[in-house]
Amino acid sequence: MKVVSTNRKANHLYEITDTYEAGIVLKGSEVKSLRMGEVSLSDAYAEVKNGEVFLFNLHINPYRFSTIATPDPKRKRKLLLKKEEIKKLYGIVTQKGNLLIPLKIYFNDRGFAKVTIGVCRRKRLYDKKEKILREEAKKDLKRIKSINR
Repeated sequence: MKVVSTNRKANHLYEITDTYEAGIVLKGSEVKSLRMGEVSLSDAYAEVKNGEVFLFNLHINPYRFSTIATPDPKRKRKLLLKKEEIKKLYGIVTQKGNLLIPLKIYFNDRGFAKVTIGVCRRKRLYDKKEKILREEAKKDLKRIKSINR
């Protein structure tokens, strides 16, 4: 498995409750651009529309050496999921506060491009502060234990 890109901000900004693996429908030279790692997940999100899941704002740079007209870098891309998974995601997303955020893009062992999508809920500011305080407390405990030994 070759990881192309990860969304590092997702763990900081969102509380990830569940993950799903989906295939992506790509056009022409987009696969070559992905293999070169020219992709940005920073503003990307997914939505369920008409019984299908689409990925929006995923920026794949056009392939430099392409001679054919390249597709729009930020076009919507269809995600390939099973019907039961789509129904489950639709039920989850219709609840208030839940989002679908792509966490990473990679190529599996067979060479297909895959996306890991997380069902997320935005963290509040006090949740982020609480996490930082817990981590600092753990560091202080480790420091105290190492001094006492």
